Amino acid sequence: METRIGLDSLVFGLDIGTRNVVGVVGCVENDIFKVVAMSEREHESRSMLDGQIHDIYKVGEKILEVKNDLEAQLDTKLKDVCIAAAGRVLKTINTKGIMEFDEETRITKDHVFSMELQAIENAHKKVNEEDAEAKFFCVGHSAVRYLLNGFEISNLEGHKAKKIEVDLIATFLPEEVVDSLYMAVEHADLKVASLTLEPIAAINIAVPENFRLLNLGLVDVGAGTSDICLTKDGSIIAFGMIPVAGDEITEAIARHYLVDFKTAEQIKMIASSKPKGQVKFKDVMGIEQKINVSDINKVASEPIGEMAKETASRIKELNGGKSCNAVFVVGGGGKMSGYTQTLAKELGLPKERVAVRGADVLESVDFSAVSFQKDSLYVTPIGICTNFYNQKNNFVFVSVNESRVKLYDNNHLTISDALVQIGYSNSDVFPKRGKALSFSINGVQRQVKGKSGEGAIIKLNGKPANLNSKIGQNAKIEIKNSTAGEDANLTLNKLEELSSPVKLTLNGELLELPKIVYVNGETKPEDYDILEGDHLRVENYYTVKQLCDCLGMKALDNEIFVNGEEANPITKIYSGDSITVSSYIKSNENASNPDNKYLTLTNGLEVENYEEDIEELEKAKERGRKKAMLEEEKKLKEEAKKSIDLKNIDESSIGKMSASFTKKNKISNDKFMNEIIKSNTFSENIAKPGNQEELAQVAADMVMVEKKSEIPNKITKGITIFVNNEPVKLSGKSDYILVDLFQFYEFDLSKPKGVVVLKQNGNKGEYTAPLKEGDKIDLYWEDITQ
Repeated sequence: METRIGLDSLVFGLDIGTRNVVGVVGCVENDIFKVVAMSEREHESRSMLDGQIHDIYKVGEKILEVKNDLEAQLDTKLKDVCIAAAGRVLKTINTKGIMEFDEETRITKDHVFSMELQAIENAHKKVNEEDAEAKFFCVGHSAVRYLLNGFEISNLEGHKAKKIEVDLIATFLPEEVVDSLYMAVEHADLKVASLTLEPIAAINIAVPENFRLLNLGLVDVGAGTSDICLTKDGSIIAFGMIPVAGDEITEAIARHYLVDFKTAEQIKMIASSKPKGQVKFKDVMGIEQKINVSDINKVASEPIGEMAKETASRIKELNGGKSCNAVFVVGGGGKMSGYTQTLAKELGLPKERVAVRGADVLESVDFSAVSFQKDSLYVTPIGICTNFYNQKNNFVFVSVNESRVKLYDNNHLTISDALVQIGYSNSDVFPKRGKALSFSINGVQRQVKGKSGEGAIIKLNGKPANLNSKIGQNAKIEIKNSTAGEDANLTLNKLEELSSPVKLTLNGELLELPKIVYVNGETKPEDYDILEGDHLRVENYYTVKQLCDCLGMKALDNEIFVNGEEANPITKIYSGDSITVSSYIKSNENASNPDNKYLTLTNGLEVENYEEDIEELEKAKERGRKKAMLEEEKKLKEEAKKSIDLKNIDESSIGKMSASFTKKNKISNDKFMNEIIKSNTFSENIAKPGNQEELAQVAADMVMVEKKSEIPNKITKGITIFVNNEPVKLSGKSDYILVDLFQFYEFDLSKPKGVVVLKQNGNKGEYTAPLKEGDKIDLYWEDITQ
């Protein structure tokens, strides 16, 4: 009869190892796996190395021998078989997934799932970069830890966070390895019913699920590889492998005792099965040897030490840089004396925490129907059989948008596994944001994110589904890419910086004005859409002129005081300032910002940018100058009983007073001459001979007043005159009088040599006479003592 594989029926498991092929047929009855037939064949040549098939047909022949033997024992035909891929071919990638939110967000299962999908996608890219020619299947992944806002947490769901992270281990299997296994099995006229991984098969027997809460390690020491599996918190967290195992011990024995590989393997097996005694064999010279088991163990100690060191290093690497709590060892290579003790030492564990598991882990397995004894050698083949009942690991085919996809079935496949396999971009699954808007405000870069689009539309067999939906053989998946949202946009009136006005007091009444914003130096309306790269400047003050413009009045038609001090058009006014205006009358026409629009002035606040207001600024300067002079004149009138006209002062007196003024005040005589001419009246007593000192002091006081009140005039022109036949250029003023030449022509008045003689174009010069381009001036001392 034919064997039907299924629950409570016979299962055929095949362990295709580097050294031999073991076949087991059995079934589960009352939670006990009963072995009804077993067969084992050793490879006659090294057709497999380090768990990898090198000669498909030779391996296929050994599988056929095992199959025929089992069929003979059972008197039935075997058609389906369960197999396992060696841990050597696995690629384990440590990866990370990160998801950030704009604001505190309640974490859902979908958030966690999408983050893990991102991590797996990153791992898939990494494994493909390492080996671009091979095609890899993701056969398993496990989250090592989660982070919530940077802090480790066991479960993210239900918490609020702005950032979540996952550290994840993903395991990949290359397609060509699977194909070689399939081809060897098919050569024996068998069909693969289930494919698992050797570490998974071994751990299903050696480490039951109720032990997996602990951080445990399993090491399956075969002939060519040592497969590693770690558990923690109830699940398998990592797979690994080192290409060092029993063959290294065999080769060391062969070299030391000059025997062939097959004889060395027999010596190793005998030495590992008994602690004392001797082993008899013939070397290549035909000489019979009798070697103590203790001596053989010494020869094996060096490769054993290397195996233990590499195994411990790999365990720590897979376990986050630290040792696990305990380690179980299975497989023939781990039975050599000293291996478990050395591994415990390398891991920093007590020696009793590392032990070989064999007969004790096979308590739920009944070998009574066969001649084989319970042994750690058979943990993996038994595990391959029992794994069939737990999860039917095999390859399945599904379609994604009508494209056929091959997946490794780990019994919990989801739509996300299919998308990862075809390299579907994570960004095409989840909503995309529109283009961000970047600009600067007051020199600080600002970015506004685009709006979120719609997520991908997913259907499974024509019905709505999600990434977590489970799939099976021939599942039909349809997915429509996610969409991008609208690009970011922002108008001036939405700026946070403009939400608070400039508040000031005007003639005792509160006035609120919007802040001023400059956009690339150009005027824009309040509904202006800010563009990529725009430079905005928001001012938190007004100038007097800007305030007057806003109120509909002329700045220079009023006397304006800010916080009690007289202001000019460029005086800055901040929130909280108090302004007094001489003739301001509140009305609807000049109410603050009647159109409720933001001021977007073009020209900045520097004086030189107010080209249209030059005339008004000049008037302000003149008004300040006149005011200072009038105040000084008033003061002089109060002190003088009589006044005389400037014409009554002769030139000799002016020269003497100039010299006295220069000596006393250490300031230029030309300034004195200029200021004295500007004045209309002086004390009669001061004008008398001998009172030059007093006159000089008055003039100096007048100059200081002028210095405080004057505003520099920016509208100037220069002229050239000839003094004593030498060209002299006058500059800095719009108009010049004769006395101005003393500012540009060196004529020492501090040491009088008589009286000053001053002529303009051959005529007697008047100090207040206007100067013109090309005028000829004669200037010299005349001795009056002669």
